[in-house]
Amino acid sequence: MTDQLEKDFSILAKGAVNLVNEELLKKKLKRSYDNKKPLIVKAGFDPSAPDLHLGHTVVLRKMKSFQDLGHTVVFVIGDFTGMIGDPTGKNTTRPQLTVDEVQKNAETYKKQVFKILDSEKTIIRFNSEWLSKLGAEGLIRLAGKYTVARMLERDDFKKRFKEEKPIHIHEFLYPLCQAYDSVALNADVELGGSDQLFNLLVGREIQREYGQEEQVVLTMPLLEGTDGVEKMSKSLGNYIGINENPNDIFGKIMSISDDLMWKYYLLCTDFSKEEIEKMKSKVKSGSLHPMSVKKMLGETIIKYYYDESLAKDALLHFETVFSKKEIPSDIEEIRLKIGDPVSFPKFLLDNGFVKSMSEGRRLIEQGGVSLDGNKIKDIHSEFPLNEIGEKILKVGKLKLKKIVVEE
Repeated sequence: MTDQLEKDFSILAKGAVNLVNEELLKKKLKRSYDNKKPLIVKAGFDPSAPDLHLGHTVVLRKMKSFQDLGHTVVFVIGDFTGMIGDPTGKNTTRPQLTVDEVQKNAETYKKQVFKILDSEKTIIRFNSEWLSKLGAEGLIRLAGKYTVARMLERDDFKKRFKEEKPIHIHEFLYPLCQAYDSVALNADVELGGSDQLFNLLVGREIQREYGQEEQVVLTMPLLEGTDGVEKMSKSLGNYIGINENPNDIFGKIMSISDDLMWKYYLLCTDFSKEEIEKMKSKVKSGSLHPMSVKKMLGETIIKYYYDESLAKDALLHFETVFSKKEIPSDIEEIRLKIGDPVSFPKFLLDNGFVKSMSEGRRLIEQGGVSLDGNKIKDIHSEFPLNEIGEKILKVGKLKLKKIVVEE
């Protein structure tokens, strides 16, 4: 390979967990440059929730690397596969979404993805375009190209089968439909999280069945959420959404552990490995405080998805509320009418502090909710809407609002 191809390969392979296979990617890159024809690089995202989070951006940033090198990236919105539900990593059948839910979430994805990818160079496709056209006969023919035995090699299916937990037939269709996306696009490369390896490898086999050269599979590490344990997920409430309020993004970043911070730097920023290692050495020697490094991480990420001004405002907000333990002068007010007391989890949900009752209960159990400085410890506690006056409600480390109850 030429020096330029070696350099490009190094950029594209950086941080990958799996690369199947290296030689084929080098071959495709050389052919691409020789023929002046960009590679077709795809990644699929099922719109199972309305917001993209930092976990999604790990793959999106790798797409951007391909895009910056002149290749064609296709952001596949799985409006068809989203109605099946990806069984990856699940020990039970994932609930199926309605058409309306999928379409609504898909629209928000289209807007958010351009915070990372170049809107003028990105192709957005909905996989219902080709999967809906297959019809019953086409799906049967597609299903005939893979075996149940191969499906049961997949870890989550194997585990559920062994534990005699239900595996529904439509779940077997998911990897096949995702694989057919690669056929429809004649993909050269497919990207995904490391937990998607099985699905992506099925794509290679199905492409061969249709007479195409198999795609290169490149998977990226999974990003742990704010709990530091589980993969970042909307359903677990440990996510940092790229569309969230900058103050909330900053606060959530500040809540992650010092050890996890370095992985966020590696996967969510443009800092090089060398720059990250230098910072780690300075923290270890005591010449740099980890809090300062984490604040820089928060500012950096907000700059990516908003701008420098809002990043500095978020830092100031954090230092005012958390470091100096002051109440900001511009604190947002929520004005409510006097009424019957309401359970705290419901109050948090109704007023936009959380996305679900379960997230509200979890926050309370973790000691993350306080009223006028007093922690709420019981999930059955009620917010006193029957008391006229002002109260300061703090949810998490930084979400602070003044609740005004009036007649």
